[in-house]
Amino acid sequence: MKKAIWGIIILLVICIGAGSLIYFNSMKPVRAAESKAVELAKKETDLAETEDFYLYHGTETYYVIEGKDQEGTGIYVWVPEKKGKIVTLNQSDGITRNEAISRLKQEKNAAEIMSVRLGMEKNIPLWEIHYRSGSDLINYYYIDFKTGEWLKKIENL
Repeated sequence: MKKAIWGIIILLVICIGAGSLIYFNSMKPVRAAESKAVELAKKETDLAETEDFYLYHGTETYYVIEGKDQEGTGIYVWVPEKKGKIVTLNQSDGITRNEAISRLKQEKNAAEIMSVRLGMEKNIPLWEIHYRSGSDLINYYYIDFKTGEWLKKIENL
């Protein structure tokens, strides 16, 4: 009986260790992209302090950095993965994350918000909200960062 318990404990430790190793190895490219994007943003913009990082995969991939400039003003910086123009906007120039979620909830029955991230499509900064509907289907809702207007939605996946 003791051998069986020890066998289960050892197996559990091995599984947890292997799972952790897989997770950390799979996150290396994301951390490398974040580091590269932050370094470029600090060099090319007024970004002084980083608070959050979003990875957006739309028609093009953007790295979006939430942070503060030299004066302590909240800013967002959109860094394209490939060559392109880096865009910097004050956080006050658009709607907040919570306002974007409120707009979604006014229009849709979002049972569970999965993620909210900033992105860019056709040079328009946007909020992408990934949520599950009441019928447990996956949906994406895109809201213009500056105006708060609905841009597009992908439903019932």
